[in-house]
Amino acid sequence: MRGGLPKRTGFTTYRPQAPPPPPPTASKLLAMMRKRGCRKTTILMISLISFASALGTMAPVVFTSLPSSLPSHSNSYTTNLKKTDGGRSFEIAEDKFWKDGKPFQIIGGDLHYFRVLPQYWEDRLLRAKALGLNAIQTYVPWNLHEPRRGELVFEGIADIVSFLNLCHKLDLLVLLRPGPYICGEWDLGGFPAWLLAIEPAIRLRSSDPAFLKLVESWWNILLPKVSPLLYTNGGPIIMVQVENEFGSYGNDKAYLHHLVKLARGHLGDDVILYTTDGGSRETLEKGTISGDAVFSAVDFTTGDDPSPIFALQKKFNEPGKSPPLSAEFYTGWLTHWGEKIASTSATFTADSLEKILSMNASVVLYMAHGGTNFGFYNGANTGMDESDYKPDLTSYDYDAPIGESGDVDNVKYKALQRVIAKYSMVAPISVPPDNERAAYGRIRLQKSAFLFDIVDGQDHISVVESESPLSMESIGQMFGFVLYASEYTSKGNRSVLSIPKVHDRAQVFVSCTSEDHRKRPIYVGTIMRGSNKPIHLPYTNSLSRTKIYILVENMGHLNYGPYIFDRKGILSSVYVDGRPLYKWKMLSIPFHNLNEDRKIPSIIPDAYSNFLKVSSHLSLEDKSWENLEPTFYTGQFTIDTVKDTYFSFKGWSKGIAFVNEFNVGRYWPSVGPQCNLYVPAPILRDGENVVVILELESASSELSVSSTDQPDFTCSSTS
Repeated sequence: MRGGLPKRTGFTTYRPQAPPPPPPTASKLLAMMRKRGCRKTTILMISLISFASALGTMAPVVFTSLPSSLPSHSNSYTTNLKKTDGGRSFEIAEDKFWKDGKPFQIIGGDLHYFRVLPQYWEDRLLRAKALGLNAIQTYVPWNLHEPRRGELVFEGIADIVSFLNLCHKLDLLVLLRPGPYICGEWDLGGFPAWLLAIEPAIRLRSSDPAFLKLVESWWNILLPKVSPLLYTNGGPIIMVQVENEFGSYGNDKAYLHHLVKLARGHLGDDVILYTTDGGSRETLEKGTISGDAVFSAVDFTTGDDPSPIFALQKKFNEPGKSPPLSAEFYTGWLTHWGEKIASTSATFTADSLEKILSMNASVVLYMAHGGTNFGFYNGANTGMDESDYKPDLTSYDYDAPIGESGDVDNVKYKALQRVIAKYSMVAPISVPPDNERAAYGRIRLQKSAFLFDIVDGQDHISVVESESPLSMESIGQMFGFVLYASEYTSKGNRSVLSIPKVHDRAQVFVSCTSEDHRKRPIYVGTIMRGSNKPIHLPYTNSLSRTKIYILVENMGHLNYGPYIFDRKGILSSVYVDGRPLYKWKMLSIPFHNLNEDRKIPSIIPDAYSNFLKVSSHLSLEDKSWENLEPTFYTGQFTIDTVKDTYFSFKGWSKGIAFVNEFNVGRYWPSVGPQCNLYVPAPILRDGENVVVILELESASSELSVSSTDQPDFTCSSTS
């Protein structure tokens, strides 16, 4: 869906029971690379980007089903121009958008409320407005608002109504993208992971009746909330998208038509419904909805000649009903862990934008402001098969004109602003200055607890027992970590462990009561998704059966492609010396995610309370126990002026970080490229602040993190 390169497309609807498709031939691969899709994930595609550059509280809600048959509606967006009784209308005619009876050119930008703290929504929107934008486009991630089935969240960062009202206050129109699938480099493409626990397995993004019933329940909650904010009702919403780039995934017209009927049933006839698909005939044929009064927009590679693509777009709209719209104009691109940070030149981006605007075409910048994948909500992509797994960074800076921390004093922002000023009919507003950032210096950390000890001491941690390992979702863990535990009989020589299928990263430990009285779990190796490499287990000289612990990290559900049905955890038998292990215990490890109710138990406060009394706990400082066991490190720092900052994790390996119990995301500087995590001022406080990190591998020798005032994307596995 994003960026200045060809997208992958043409995949059929994926059924989890079916075997994966065979690898494409070379000719088929080239064809796939020419098509449009949500993400480009091959090394070649990343190389092309470089070439172009050289150029709250959760209240339970009882769902009620929608009527099985909703009334049909007329082709409202093709009606003759007219103003509503309130004098407000937004329509399509004569291949133009018309706002209140006057021709209108959309110059918008994507800015996602769920990637920005609510305290900064107005700040970022004002910067978008100063760029010259007259509209904001945003997704609505289902999983943010219903993280657990039947538990609805519309407060805090999930308060979409407040965000939309703020857009209206600032005179910014809104193009709303409620999914139910959004992609967006967001965990599971916006679907809640509990969908993956339903048996029999449902078919996502399809006309599977079980899936449609769940979508109806969700939209029956969401759409009535946004309906009063439609433009004709006095609000900012001028257009509502149906699904997202479906032509790059499947060819299930019944599914799309059902979504249209649902949307019309809630939103009425006056709002423009639209689809967005890549600018190829194949994607448009699969993703558009003829005969249902749905406008077909396109997106395409930044730098492509827009004329033939807009001409193709017209073939998929009714005559006179095809105002040219690039619904995603890529200002930058995404980055996965282990890649170089993506960037596109300001001049190239500005020149490409001017080509579109000079045609009197409409455009939406993707992204105007990227923001941050706080918590565990980053998505992931695959290469040619599901084992070629590529998780996204915590930062979603995207090389957008408005930087992750809101910076606008940069070449790209100014270049795009100059272009937009030539075509905008809106009086410009002054550009807000960059927010001040602080470098609070070095923060000393202290080893406060071993993860296994914290888990072992928690009464509220749920334990599920089963003969064979179960997926994370099946035991109610939708993100983060699960600890799998079993036992085996150690042989006189080294045994071999193998796990054919694990998603996404498994750290293996063994322990027993032996003659040397060693009781700490011993780290023996890590198995990454797709590697399937066996691990040699040490001979433990155990007096009884040897215990085995496997800590599995969900590094982000896939958000795009044929393998989106992406269950996490151990998804196969576990073998020792070729024989499967049985009788497993699975412990869900409770960490707060971005939108978790603070009343839900978390082990972070326990790690901190342990820190307060650990100074005399000499066992934690025993160097003989440092064997890559996941460990909490905790520190305090005092500030007298609260400002944005970044925490540098150079010297650390991999883990997650919490500041004042807020989950600021994952760090992985040993792989890179992201070295620093953005820490917004609203999560800090005058006086004492607390940072807790879970280091999964090896700690920095200095046992500190540095608070700095700059982002840093220079880390790599070779640095």
